[in-house]
Amino acid sequence: MNNPLVPLWRQLQAAAGVLAAVRQGESATPALARVDAPLRPAAQALAFQSLRNLGRAEALRRLLAKRSPPPAADALLCTALALAWNPQDSPYEPFTLVDQAVEAAKRDPATSAQASFINACLRRFLREQEPLLAATDKDPVARWNHPLWWIKRLRADHPADWEDILRANNSQAPMTLRVFERKLPREQYLQQLADARMPASPVGRYGVMLHRPRPVHEIPGFDQGLVSVQDAAAQLAAPLLLDGLAATPKPLRVLDACAAPGGKTAHLLEIGDTEVTALDVDPARCERIRDTLRRIGLQANVVAADAAQPQAWWDGVAFDAILLDAPCTASGIVRRHPDVRWLRRESDIAQLAAQQARLLAALWPLLAAGGRMLFCTCSVFRAEGEAQMQTFLAHNKDAVLRPAPGHFLPQGGAKGNAVPDNPESDHDGFFYALLEKGAAPSGQAPQTA
Repeated sequence: MNNPLVPLWRQLQAAAGVLAAVRQGESATPALARVDAPLRPAAQALAFQSLRNLGRAEALRRLLAKRSPPPAADALLCTALALAWNPQDSPYEPFTLVDQAVEAAKRDPATSAQASFINACLRRFLREQEPLLAATDKDPVARWNHPLWWIKRLRADHPADWEDILRANNSQAPMTLRVFERKLPREQYLQQLADARMPASPVGRYGVMLHRPRPVHEIPGFDQGLVSVQDAAAQLAAPLLLDGLAATPKPLRVLDACAAPGGKTAHLLEIGDTEVTALDVDPARCERIRDTLRRIGLQANVVAADAAQPQAWWDGVAFDAILLDAPCTASGIVRRHPDVRWLRRESDIAQLAAQQARLLAALWPLLAAGGRMLFCTCSVFRAEGEAQMQTFLAHNKDAVLRPAPGHFLPQGGAKGNAVPDNPESDHDGFFYALLEKGAAPSGQAPQTA
């Protein structure tokens, strides 16, 4: 979303600032929050496209310059290269990007001394584009725009689908909404969108996908709590957990562990007769859960606590259902957060998998016999999905695995190649495992936290 009222050189400066922050290990989210509000949408669009093409840009920069320039100049140069290297996807003509990148360098004290250098590199790129791109095609990081360890991990985990996953990761995510159907049937809401000239299509059971993203406060019914923004894959969580769960005279007692920002908490309340406890370890993130629930007009017991230490917050009454959306690498939502691939390290996988195992071990004893736990991660790495479940089932003989999607791989719908074992849609990557609690085998006591 480029802003014609803001000069392009300023947009490039802001996007390069986001890239520089990511290279320092900071998420793009707070870096974008520091950008002036009128400039932020354009900066985000350019920064995200740059991050989706960073592997190619860095490979080109290494061919154009024997030495890396200072960080601010290198971020600006790589931003320009990431935006200009493929004219079919470029938001501006390459000559315009080069001209405005040099202007951005001149106007910033942090880069003004390198303006001539940036100009020389970019002009050479325009002259020698074809051989330079051919040379970088040999580099898998440049070709796929992911770290090499990530590419290798996907090839090992998904040997038939790894290329499709990477292509999907490099596409733009759609804007998908979840309709609160007890307030408004989805077909009526689709008509409201049509009347507002916001064409959309139904997706999944509760979702609608806008044909073009819009600011949330422009979307009919958002401020009134009729709809929420939630990816189609994430919308599976609440119905997977609640559908077919044995009815009781009282509302189902449900725990949403690691609940912030509250989208799944809200969905559990929207579709079921439930009393939900929503946990998050961060008090500030708990406020986001409360904000989400206030907007849709529903209530939950929101608690700031560590789900792995139930002795500090649990009242001793077993839950009928537990949703554990565990911390993970976020490798399934890369198209929505393109900085993730550059922020993660391979060692993070084992550390996060160990944290997931601790949460599973702590929460399983809190589940009533006959109750269900849905374990999910927004990851495509098997260590955070299938392998995690194999280990858990081996150590918990009272756990029965019920039908669930398993590794639900990211898919770009009509914009990219569909992964064959997924239904036709456009969604992020997730892992879902649905567990039911039976009786422990004779002579074996259930595990305790």
